[in-house]
Amino acid sequence: MKALAINGSHRKGKNTAKMLNMVLEPIRSAGIETELIELTDYDIRLCKACNKCLIRPECSIKDDDMGLIADKMLNSDAIIIGSPVYFSNVTSKLKIFMDRTRWMHMCENLLEGKLGAVVTHAGLRNGGQELTTLILENFLIHHGLYIVEARSPKKGIYNLGAMGTMFDDVEGEKIKWKKGVEEDALTVKMCHDLGVNIANKLKKIKN
Repeated sequence: MKALAINGSHRKGKNTAKMLNMVLEPIRSAGIETELIELTDYDIRLCKACNKCLIRPECSIKDDDMGLIADKMLNSDAIIIGSPVYFSNVTSKLKIFMDRTRWMHMCENLLEGKLGAVVTHAGLRNGGQELTTLILENFLIHHGLYIVEARSPKKGIYNLGAMGTMFDDVEGEKIKWKKGVEEDALTVKMCHDLGVNIANKLKKIKN
């Protein structure tokens, strides 16, 4: 079995990628194959809205890297998508990727039955993480994936995907920022719990 993490951040290896790796860590520890891909490493052209995918499950664009990413998605049992928050939404790179998966959905849900999960990261504590999470979860649901929440296996103290923030504290009118997502203890726990939940569900599917 395999879990694929897709980082939609324009900043490779930064906070969103770190969150995704935190999710993948307990999955790897469970003996499940994992992979993290950075969309910034791939050439993904804009959807042409040619509507050929309304007739057959195939994209008319053949000369970019989207086919390679699609193969990775089709060959995975769980897909975890991460994005920083841009105006309460995903990044432009990630939205282009999402649009280009249209051929995998319009005629037939080729990803149906897989597990899906989401992580988001923003500057402020209430920086649009929940709305961005819902946008990404809705995208996965449209593709027929079953959403895995970041709910603690022991206590249901939170749900939805794992969400992080750079906000730390306020001193007068000055905002103090965390140096990195690793300093956000709740986010670290949410990512870990999300990974544990994915691993447990994948093992149940395998058995």
